[in-house]
Amino acid sequence: MDLQDQLKNLFPDHEPEPSENTEDANDLGIWMQEDPLICKYEKRKGKPITIIEGYTGADSDFKILSKELKKMLGVGGSFKKEKIIIQGDYRDKIMSFLKDKGFKVKRVGG
Repeated sequence: MDLQDQLKNLFPDHEPEPSENTEDANDLGIWMQEDPLICKYEKRKGKPITIIEGYTGADSDFKILSKELKKMLGVGGSFKKEKIIIQGDYRDKIMSFLKDKGFKVKRVGG
């Protein structure tokens, strides 16, 4: 018996609210583009970084996307010169996250 069943037994009249965790890029007001985003891996000063570039929308939308990526991965990073720089090699996680948001993603290098 899982937690949901136990809660139903304790509170039979309660109607669960629909979860709102399914937000995509359109809910956030981020402009979707036809061209794929480029996701590549580099080493700078011996440390791995992941770079996302190729977004043709507004910088503010790309900054929102940068903030979401850093929060989802729990790592540091920055937004510089129309590129998102994430500390560490997280290409697979970033690509799946962006595909779930509705972006086309192209993996470059390695």
